[in-house]
Amino acid sequence: MNVYGYARVSTKEQNEDRQLIALGEVGVLEKNIFVDKQSGKDFNRPQYKKLLRKLKKDDLLYIKSIDRLGRNYDEILEQWRILTKEKRIDIVVLDMPLLDTRRGKDLMGTFLSDIVLQVLSFVAENERTTIRQRQAEGIAAAKAKGVRFGRPPKPLPDNFHSLYQQWKNGKITGTAAAKRCGMALSTFRYRAEIYEKSKFW
Repeated sequence: MNVYGYARVSTKEQNEDRQLIALGEVGVLEKNIFVDKQSGKDFNRPQYKKLLRKLKKDDLLYIKSIDRLGRNYDEILEQWRILTKEKRIDIVVLDMPLLDTRRGKDLMGTFLSDIVLQVLSFVAENERTTIRQRQAEGIAAAKAKGVRFGRPPKPLPDNFHSLYQQWKNGKITGTAAAKRCGMALSTFRYRAEIYEKSKFW
């Protein structure tokens, strides 16, 4: 029997140390811990796939909490089925002792585990939906206040005003003006449109 651990955070900026410490405390070797820094919306994750290929019958897998496995209700249940029925491994969810497939393998134990798994899977997906809704509301509120997202535009080149005037007066083509500004034609037209609306030129 091999003992493995799986950890996941949603972004590269987030820290997985808390999960790694918990997995280490139950005796999972560092080399047997697989970590993904990716959303839990599905299971198309490189380290999870690698782990799945390694798992053999009677192996043991630890995860810190069910939402670290994923945040999609149907897919969590499907992966749980693959792990326990097809791969025939045991799973232990550290934050929820009822989700320990080594115990209660009788009908009642399986029934209770299934109920807990479904409830926690629902909560995990619901949290993901709530997080996305809050993010969307936050972005909308910020935009309403005039907050701009993305990289700030590069400053206009020194010759932009002169070339803009020549282009506007039909003395040169947009392509020629864009080339002399070191821009793509679409960028030149976009910046010219903003420039036209500006109060400061």
